[in-house]
Amino acid sequence: MSAVLLGFAAFLLLSVAGGLIRVLRGPDAADRIMAVQLIGTSGVAVLLLLAAAGANPAIVDVALIMALLAAFAAVAFVKSASADGLGDPEEPDP
Repeated sequence: MSAVLLGFAAFLLLSVAGGLIRVLRGPDAADRIMAVQLIGTSGVAVLLLLAAAGANPAIVDVALIMALLAAFAAVAFVKSASADGLGDPEEPDP
Protein backbone atom coordinates (compact mmCIF):
# COMPACT_ATOMS: atom_id res chain seq x y z
CA MET A 1 0.00 0.00 0.00
CA SER A 2 2.83 2.42 0.78
CA ALA A 3 4.23 1.94 -2.75
CA VAL A 4 0.92 3.17 -4.18
CA LEU A 5 0.95 6.21 -1.90
CA LEU A 6 4.52 7.00 -2.89
CA GLY A 7 3.54 6.69 -6.55
CA PHE A 8 0.75 9.21 -6.07
CA ALA A 9 3.18 11.51 -4.27
CA ALA A 10 5.58 11.31 -7.23
CA PHE A 11 2.74 12.19 -9.60
CA LEU A 12 1.86 15.21 -7.48
CA LEU A 13 5.51 16.30 -7.50
CA LEU A 14 5.26 16.42 -11.30
CA SER A 15 2.29 18.71 -10.83
CA VAL A 16 4.41 20.93 -8.59
CA ALA A 17 7.07 21.07 -11.33
CA GLY A 18 4.41 22.20 -13.81
CA GLY A 19 3.31 24.87 -11.35
CA LEU A 20 6.87 26.13 -11.00
CA ILE A 21 7.08 26.53 -14.76
CA ARG A 22 3.84 28.54 -14.72
CA VAL A 23 5.21 30.76 -11.93
CA LEU A 24 8.27 31.54 -14.05
CA ARG A 25 6.45 32.03 -17.38
CA GLY A 26 3.00 33.18 -16.29
CA PRO A 27 1.72 36.07 -18.39
CA ASP A 28 -0.22 37.69 -15.53
CA ALA A 29 0.10 37.98 -11.79
CA ALA A 30 -3.19 36.08 -11.44
CA ASP A 31 -1.73 33.13 -13.38
CA ARG A 32 1.26 33.13 -11.10
CA ILE A 33 -0.79 33.19 -7.91
CA MET A 34 -2.94 30.33 -9.21
CA ALA A 35 0.25 28.36 -9.81
CA VAL A 36 1.41 29.15 -6.29
CA GLN A 37 -1.94 27.87 -4.99
CA LEU A 38 -1.45 24.69 -7.06
CA ILE A 39 2.01 24.27 -5.56
CA GLY A 40 0.67 24.79 -2.05
CA THR A 41 -2.20 22.36 -2.48
CA SER A 42 -0.02 19.73 -4.14
CA GLY A 43 2.63 20.19 -1.48
CA VAL A 44 0.09 19.59 1.26
CA ALA A 45 -1.16 16.48 -0.54
CA VAL A 46 2.39 15.16 -0.97
CA LEU A 47 3.12 15.67 2.71
CA LEU A 48 -0.08 13.91 3.74
CA LEU A 49 0.71 10.99 1.43
CA LEU A 50 4.22 10.74 2.85
CA ALA A 51 2.82 10.84 6.38
CA ALA A 52 0.45 7.99 5.57
CA ALA A 53 3.10 5.95 3.73
CA GLY A 54 5.72 6.34 6.43
CA ALA A 55 3.38 6.25 9.44
CA ASN A 56 4.85 9.54 10.65
CA PRO A 57 2.13 11.74 12.17
CA ALA A 58 4.47 14.72 12.66
CA ILE A 59 4.40 15.38 8.91
CA VAL A 60 0.65 16.05 9.17
CA ASP A 61 1.42 19.09 11.35
CA VAL A 62 3.79 20.42 8.70
CA ALA A 63 1.09 19.92 6.06
CA LEU A 64 -1.44 21.86 8.13
CA ILE A 65 0.95 24.77 8.55
CA MET A 66 1.69 24.76 4.82
CA ALA A 67 -2.04 24.86 4.04
CA LEU A 68 -2.48 27.81 6.38
CA LEU A 69 0.40 29.69 4.76
CA ALA A 70 -1.01 29.06 1.28
CA ALA A 71 -4.35 30.53 2.33
CA PHE A 72 -2.64 33.62 3.75
CA ALA A 73 -0.66 34.03 0.52
CA ALA A 74 -3.89 34.10 -1.49
CA VAL A 75 -5.41 36.73 0.79
CA ALA A 76 -2.25 38.83 0.60
CA PHE A 77 -2.32 38.67 -3.20
CA VAL A 78 -5.93 39.83 -3.40
CA LYS A 79 -5.23 42.68 -1.02
CA SER A 80 -2.13 43.77 -2.91
CA ALA A 81 -3.87 43.56 -6.30
CA SER A 82 -6.65 45.96 -5.29
CA ALA A 83 -6.12 49.67 -5.91
CA ASP A 84 -6.67 50.75 -2.31
CA GLY A 85 -5.28 47.59 -0.70
CA LEU A 86 -8.57 46.86 1.06
CA GLY A 87 -10.13 44.00 -0.83
CA ASP A 88 -11.59 42.87 -4.15
CA PRO A 89 -9.46 44.01 -7.12
CA GLU A 90 -12.43 43.69 -9.48
CA GLU A 91 -14.64 45.99 -7.45
CA PRO A 92 -15.25 49.30 -9.25
CA ASP A 93 -13.70 52.41 -7.75
CA PRO A 94 -16.23 54.73 -6.04
